[in-house]
Amino acid sequence: MIGLVLAQLFLAGPWLAPPEISPPAFERVAEADFARAREEMIRHLALEAAATAHLTGVRELDPRVLEAMREVPRERFVPAALRAHAYGPGPLPIHPAQNLTAPFLTALMLHAAEIRPGARVFETGTDTGYQAALLARMGAEVTTVEILPELAEIARRLLSELAPGRVALRVGDGYDGWPERAPFDAIIVKEAVDHLPPPLLAQLAPDGRLVLPLGPADGVQYLTVVRKTRDGRLETRRLLPVRFAPFQRGSPT
Repeated sequence: MIGLVLAQLFLAGPWLAPPEISPPAFERVAEADFARAREEMIRHLALEAAATAHLTGVRELDPRVLEAMREVPRERFVPAALRAHAYGPGPLPIHPAQNLTAPFLTALMLHAAEIRPGARVFETGTDTGYQAALLARMGAEVTTVEILPELAEIARRLLSELAPGRVALRVGDGYDGWPERAPFDAIIVKEAVDHLPPPLLAQLAPDGRLVLPLGPADGVQYLTVVRKTRDGRLETRRLLPVRFAPFQRGSPT
């Protein structure tokens, strides 16, 4: 299990087209298969949590995280050619420069963010919208930024169907957050940075949690939780070593 967690999350590969709409009859058959696959994923998440507990201190994942992952159809957020692998343990390529994060790391980051109903949550890197859909299913008010317009368009379509009215999304540089919608009770960064982004710290509410892979793009990174105390101090805790793709900066092209 540890080897899976340490696997690099950036996968190079050819561009894969967005998911296609399948005929209704196929979707009915596949839905039962995917439901079983989701249950198997949940079982593996519990095993991975137990296997990494000596590093993370997390022996059992938040049941609300697991319930959201049981309910949200991950296969909808991956290219059609990869749907059969939607519930495997690793990341999946959704763009030459981005992947869908491995399920265990998704679950661990949501657990560490301590999401509660009504929480205001910001995420960087919407990708196709899977984590935003999970957050919405957990009752959060979600604000998300994606730098790649083509992925943002896919996310808008899927989220309008699966999480209507619960997610605010825009194309842009997530490093700067979204000041107009701050403060946030939790912020989740899904790309590696070698420092704590000042704009995101400024937009974090008192007692808020910032969860991010912290470390150099070409070196050791740690999945890290930063809590802002009510008097403005920062308390930092490392969970486990990871490898994420570097944070994408600049204007979208």
